[in-house]
Amino acid sequence: MINDSLVPNMIIPRFTGNLYPKGKQYPYPKAGQVNPIVKLFVVNLYGPTHTLELMPPESFKSKEYYITMVKWVSNTKTVVNWLNRPQNVSILTTCEITTGACSKKHEAVSEVWLSKQDEEPVFSKDGSKFFMTVPVKQGGRGEFHHIAMFTLQPKSELSSVRHLTSGNWEVTQILGYDEVHQKIYFLSTEDSPRARQLYSVHTAGSFHRKCLSCNFQRENCSYFSAHFSPNNEHFILHCEGPNIPMVSVHSTSNPNSSYVLENNTVLHECIKGKRIHKPEYRTVRIYDYELTLQLSYPEGFDENNLYPVLLIVDGAPGSQLVTDKFWIDWDSVLVSSDNVILARFDGRGSGFQGLKILQDIHRRLGTVEVKDQVIAVQSLLKLPFIDPNRIAVYGKGYGGYVTAMILSSTDRIFKCGVAVAPITDWKLYASAFTERYLGLPSRDINIYQESSVLQNSNEIKDVNFLIIHGTADANVHFQHTAELIQHLVKAERNYTMQIYPDEGHFITDEKSKRHMYSAILNFFRECLKQEMPVLQKEPEEDE
Repeated sequence: MINDSLVPNMIIPRFTGNLYPKGKQYPYPKAGQVNPIVKLFVVNLYGPTHTLELMPPESFKSKEYYITMVKWVSNTKTVVNWLNRPQNVSILTTCEITTGACSKKHEAVSEVWLSKQDEEPVFSKDGSKFFMTVPVKQGGRGEFHHIAMFTLQPKSELSSVRHLTSGNWEVTQILGYDEVHQKIYFLSTEDSPRARQLYSVHTAGSFHRKCLSCNFQRENCSYFSAHFSPNNEHFILHCEGPNIPMVSVHSTSNPNSSYVLENNTVLHECIKGKRIHKPEYRTVRIYDYELTLQLSYPEGFDENNLYPVLLIVDGAPGSQLVTDKFWIDWDSVLVSSDNVILARFDGRGSGFQGLKILQDIHRRLGTVEVKDQVIAVQSLLKLPFIDPNRIAVYGKGYGGYVTAMILSSTDRIFKCGVAVAPITDWKLYASAFTERYLGLPSRDINIYQESSVLQNSNEIKDVNFLIIHGTADANVHFQHTAELIQHLVKAERNYTMQIYPDEGHFITDEKSKRHMYSAILNFFRECLKQEMPVLQKEPEEDE
């Protein structure tokens, strides 16, 4: 049950289709505002209707909290994850639905924030064991998520813990538990942070680990996802790149025995003969971190020519842009048709490279990740084929926020930028997301001000700046852009604005979507075109 009667309301206007615009109100807790009150109930669907509340841990009862995960363990037992409002303490409990009693099985505490709070533990059939990923310290490289096996003791909150994996890489997802063969199946970045390979590890003995998908690299696949059958005898393997995606079904006992379900023949035909860019990867060293920069070059690339660069920034903390996944998007047109080099960079705050890199942005949004993007581009400027006068940046949502912060930085290396639905002031954004990284605004108002685009908007000058936003965006409200425009006008800064009436965070109308991408492409084409030198007209000789 979610009680949001005390949560302040947000209004989403609808301008078109009526004589008078209409507005839709809905509860939306912004940073520091009242959160909904959540309670968890179990309802009996058979026999007499009986509703039973599952109670939070004792230490949470008089405090605000989130419920981040609920899962059935058996017909009479559930597992629930409770997270406090600052998001630095979580308690995993198992609850008996016949009595409502919940027993603590695992508690996690962090000095910053706790990640992966929606992960579902994998239980044995009798409920005596469960598996989940927990941060494990790996020397000077910091903590990485690895598989832990919890063995529960009857009628006790105590449990023994054994770590099944370790190393300077991440377990990204636990896929299944084969009790017969005592194996856990999982995806990891052991091969490379850009890749996802399917592994198995024994839950007894020496915890022998084996890669099930590494043999398929001959097919130019290194980024996989997978789904196992209920009895774990077969699995469906999704090759997601770098080659054209394909799907196959495999025998767990003999992974090389497979049947192709989908090989994307239509996509193969569509791109046959087209100029498809192949990425190159470079390492950028920032402090103690070696971070990956992805570059996509135009066909016929020549180091003797000068090329413009478009930096793509996108994704919130914990996301990852530089991967081996296959992709073709609107920006691919600029590479193939306009000789633009595309750049993507995962700096501090990005995911799947350990918690040290991820959590370096704690209480510093808009600073370290912006600095890292600028450093990555500065490393490109040392290359002889990069035109320093034609550098651009694009981002949406959180990426739009980073784009605006980059353009407002004192490093004047960008000629233009596009921000789609940018977050401009964290006081205006959702409480759960914002407080995770910045705390409460009442306690840390200086941090909120330093992280705001609005405080730095007067520095957005001498650049071409295109802002795009849908007026019915319920994720990043149009209010963010309205506040930014007001600050730009007061600072007498130029900008270009493009709105899409009654469109949400994702522009869904086909004509609106096509219009938006055409506008973005035309904007960058104009900005990044090579300026032809103006020849001085020689004076005519007297006859």
